[in-house]
Amino acid sequence: MTLASLSPQAALPSPSTAVWQLGPVPIRAYALCIIAGIVLACWVTERRLRQRGVAPGAVLDIAVWAVPAGIIGARIYHVITSPEKYFGAGGDPMKAFAIWEGGLGIWGAVAGGAVGAWIAARQLGIPFGVVADALAPGLPLAQAVGRLGNWFNNELFGGRTTLPWGLEIHRMDPDNPGHALRDDAGQPILEPGLYQPTFLYELLWNLGVAALVLVLDRRFKLGRGRAFALYVMGYTVGRFWIELMRTDEANQIFGVRLNVWTAALVFLGALIYFVRVRGPRDYLIPLGPAGTTTPPPTSDLSQVDLSERETPTRAAAPEGYRVVSEEQYAAWQDTGVVPSADDDDSGPDDGEPSGDAAVDDLAPSDDEPADAPSAVRTDRADATGARPADRDS
Repeated sequence: MTLASLSPQAALPSPSTAVWQLGPVPIRAYALCIIAGIVLACWVTERRLRQRGVAPGAVLDIAVWAVPAGIIGARIYHVITSPEKYFGAGGDPMKAFAIWEGGLGIWGAVAGGAVGAWIAARQLGIPFGVVADALAPGLPLAQAVGRLGNWFNNELFGGRTTLPWGLEIHRMDPDNPGHALRDDAGQPILEPGLYQPTFLYELLWNLGVAALVLVLDRRFKLGRGRAFALYVMGYTVGRFWIELMRTDEANQIFGVRLNVWTAALVFLGALIYFVRVRGPRDYLIPLGPAGTTTPPPTSDLSQVDLSERETPTRAAAPEGYRVVSEEQYAAWQDTGVVPSADDDDSGPDDGEPSGDAAVDDLAPSDDEPADAPSAVRTDRADATGARPADRDS
């Protein structure tokens, strides 16, 4: 009799194999899940960027920077928070580079990916807040798909449980990574009992966070990175209680898992940002040849075929972007005419180019009426009306 026969019938199974050989190349389920999550996040982000006026294909330019930076950040966070595996007694420092053996931290992934996205946004001339808000619902969707990799790896589960959705866990073979140990009959060996499927809890929670961001963003038209802050708050709340359920080895501070402290601190930072930052959502109008073509669709998750109306002009990269109000953006969609800087009479964020300090500079003061001569306001803008690329609000 094997340990598998002692488990109740009402249980969630786990795969006994997480790695398949394609000739000499190992195909890892975890890597496939990560890649699928990245593709899904790019798909969502592309459509949300287009809804805000960014030219088609910009998400690929962003991903080229954000994805490698996210992977590097994830590995750095893992190594820093688990140094004994690499620099302790019996540790191998070179293993810190063996990313294919596992060990990625989501906190480092988000931080590193944000740095990469910021670099790409600067190069494209897109305000970083626009990129962050467009990515906000795509990230939790990617994380949800990525958690399936933990299921394949039989890892990151919680404590013992008698719940009908308790998870069966295979005893993995340390000498054959990605495969379960097998008994004399060739059957995979299960750990005794059932365990909390924390991977599934986080997967479902992430789906809920994505839905929350989509609904509230559509309802309140969040801007200036507030949709991203909402995602961070939603994710960290779930990660806080899910971390408390996990039983895998982890470094602790005052008897509490490190990731619990991290979740709490990151939540507070996101909450402060969400409460303090105000302002309307930014919309962008591409300048140059790309700005003279048919405007992009307005649906967040449009099913429009990106190649349906492709023309040589449309494929040209914009020379820059002009930040406008929602009303000006709607007018551009109807007419195709880019509003001039002199058309702005609605405030500092409705069409005026700005850098980090320009928001305050462009707001009408007590000494300067809102209808000040256009020459005064033109002096505050560059010749093209494009917002500098270093805007990171």
